[in-house]
Amino acid sequence: MATKRDYYDILGVSKSASAGELKKAYRKQALEWHPDRNKSSEAEQKFKEINEAYEVLSDPQKKSAYDQFGHSAFAPGSPPGAGGFPGGGGQGGQTRTGRYGPFTYTYTSYGGQNPFEGTGFTDPFEIFEQFFGGASPFGRQQQKPHYHLEMSFMEGALGVEKEVIIEGKKRTIKIPAGADDGTHIAFRDFDVTIGVKPHPKFRRDGEDVYIEAAVPLTLALLGGEIEVPTIDGPDVKLRVRPGTQSGTMIRLRERGIERILGRGRGDQYVRIIILIPEKLTKTQQELAKELQEEGL
Repeated sequence: MATKRDYYDILGVSKSASAGELKKAYRKQALEWHPDRNKSSEAEQKFKEINEAYEVLSDPQKKSAYDQFGHSAFAPGSPPGAGGFPGGGGQGGQTRTGRYGPFTYTYTSYGGQNPFEGTGFTDPFEIFEQFFGGASPFGRQQQKPHYHLEMSFMEGALGVEKEVIIEGKKRTIKIPAGADDGTHIAFRDFDVTIGVKPHPKFRRDGEDVYIEAAVPLTLALLGGEIEVPTIDGPDVKLRVRPGTQSGTMIRLRERGIERILGRGRGDQYVRIIILIPEKLTKTQQELAKELQEEGL
């Protein structure tokens, strides 16, 4: 009889690994060794081992039995509480199969935790949509078509109407203000995930936006005004106080991005970058020496 590999070794984690670490390790291994992505001769066997290991270690009761008795916990005549585990003498798991084109899938669940919880998948089989661009290989009858729509930073931030082709028909859809990269929008007969391209000047963090403003050294020393762009209007004048340091953040209240659910908007932050000249004229050098003598 062949000796089974240690479940912790299969997932590449230690016995003290947290539930989150187990889940992360499982996802990584499952994606790497799925037979329809990995064409090596050992992929199918490794994929089965990975699923079996996670099914045990993700369940606190099964994990405890395994830590105490090892693989013998799941053999016929195993210790109390071990029945129903993979390979044990209790109730078996639920097996689901499906077909996508030339590929056939089989997945068995023994009641352990869903390793895809918190990832945006409503059941574990939706991970295969990543492999095949949106179509579930399990052929769920009521699943709506799912499309990916690219747009610019400003289109996502301010909202836009887009003309798209859905199943050969021209459709106009409205994207609300505040849509971000990865935003999922459900329409009546299809779903859309938004892809937002980066902006050359603005950077987004939630509903807040950030921009850098370069100012001359003299303006930072003496103070003054600069003009900075905003996402939805003309440039605004911004007061720079005398002695402003490079890296100073100035906040413009409610000049950020609208919250997609319509409850206010974020702020805009302007990061001051002081320009230091690489070369000085003779006059500038003399002035700099005078400042140095004054202790600046």
